[in-house]
Amino acid sequence: MTWLSALLSDLYPWTKTLHVISVISWMAGIFYLPRLYVYHAERVSQGIPEAEEMFRIMERKLLRGIMNPAMIATWFFGLCLVFTPGIIDWSMAWPWTKAASVLGMTWFHHWLSARRKEFALGQNRRPGRTYRLMNEVPTLLMVLIVASVIVKF
Repeated sequence: MTWLSALLSDLYPWTKTLHVISVISWMAGIFYLPRLYVYHAERVSQGIPEAEEMFRIMERKLLRGIMNPAMIATWFFGLCLVFTPGIIDWSMAWPWTKAASVLGMTWFHHWLSARRKEFALGQNRRPGRTYRLMNEVPTLLMVLIVASVIVKF
């Protein structure tokens, strides 16, 4: 066993703990930001200009201050778990479904980031309904991720 493998094995409980904390933080933002977009899109279309700057600040702080660091930490600690000896059996389906779902969640995060830039520039063309529908994407991905890890199908 190499020194890195030994270190990862020794730190496994802490790595797993920090991974779960990071995921919870990331998911909180992933669920909340589309709701902010719903309200932002609807208030601006109703002609409430003072709401515009408030939403821009809230969206920027949520994405940059919470979601981006949480996503990076989730990936970091997740990859540490992947490289911890004896944790993942790549011959099973669950690591692959989890990996695909995490890639989907990461895509969704970047989609939200692109929408924030549109809102910041005053270029949003999507109605609140679009963001309501898109808010279901992380729920479906979360179900796949949790079921993959817990059930290990």
